[in-house]
Amino acid sequence: MNNPASTRLPLRAGAGLKPEHVETILASRPEIGFFEVHAENYMGAGGPPHAQLRAICENYALSLHGVGLSIGAARPLDKDHLARLKALEQRYSPASFSEHLAWSSHEEVFLNDLLPVPYTPETLQRVCAHVDEVQEALGRRMLLENPSTYLLFEESTIEETDFLREIARRTGCGLLLDINNVFVSATNHATSPEAYLDRFPLDLVGEIHLAGHAETVDDAGAPLLIDAHDRPVADPVWALYERVIALTGRLPTLIEWDNDVPDWPVLAREAALAEAAMSRVIRARAA
Repeated sequence: MNNPASTRLPLRAGAGLKPEHVETILASRPEIGFFEVHAENYMGAGGPPHAQLRAICENYALSLHGVGLSIGAARPLDKDHLARLKALEQRYSPASFSEHLAWSSHEEVFLNDLLPVPYTPETLQRVCAHVDEVQEALGRRMLLENPSTYLLFEESTIEETDFLREIARRTGCGLLLDINNVFVSATNHATSPEAYLDRFPLDLVGEIHLAGHAETVDDAGAPLLIDAHDRPVADPVWALYERVIALTGRLPTLIEWDNDVPDWPVLAREAALAEAAMSRVIRARAA
C-alpha cells in the first residue's frame, strides 16, 4: 500500500520526542525513522523547546500530533488554538499532522482528557465540518486517530469503523490507526480486535501508533484496560500490529510512551522491536 498524501513520514518506526532525551539523541544520532511531538507543547514563541526541536528536525522527519483541537466537541473549534497550530505547522512543515476523534472542551471549560463521542449522523456532520476547517486552515490533509473507549453510547447508530471511513470519504482526510486503542476498546467492550481491524479502512492509514496499557478490573470483576502510555507494548498488541502490516506493508509506526517515561535506550528498544516486526512480516510475505 502506498503512503497516503496526508503523510510524508518514512515507512519506518519512530518515537515520541521527550525533552529529557533530546541531549542524548543529538549526541548519539540514533538510527530511527522519525520523531513525533504533541503540538500543544510547542505553541510558545521560542525558548529551549524550539531550539531543541529545530535541532531534531535537521536530522529527522517530524510528525506533529495534536491533543487539544477538540474535534468532536459540540462547540465550534477554538480559533486562537487553530491559529497557533497553523503557525507551528508553518514553522516546521512537519511530514505529518494528526489529531484525535475525541472532545476535550465544553463551553469555556477545557478538560485534560480525550473523551469519546456518540456515533450518530449529527456527530458525523459536526466532526466532518471541524476536520474540513482544520484542513483548510493548515492547507494540508490531516490524519484522524481512532479512540480508546471505556463505555458505549446507547444513541450510537454507526459502527466506529464506518464512522471513520465516512469522515475520510467526506473530508478527504487520512486515518491514524492506534492499535493499542483497538485492543483496549475491544477488551473493555468484550468484542474482537481482529474483527475490528478486518472492518477498518486500512487503505486510508498514514501512520500507526503503538503503546502500553494498564490492566485492571471494573466493579463487576471484568477486565478493564486503561490507555496509560506508561509501559512497553503488550504481546497481544504486537500480534495485532503484525496482522495489520501483513495486509498493508510498511507504515510509519510510532511508539508512544508519555507517562513514567524511561531512559532513552528503553524507548529506542521498543522502536527497534517495531522495525524488526515490520521487516519480519515483509520477509514472510515475500516468501
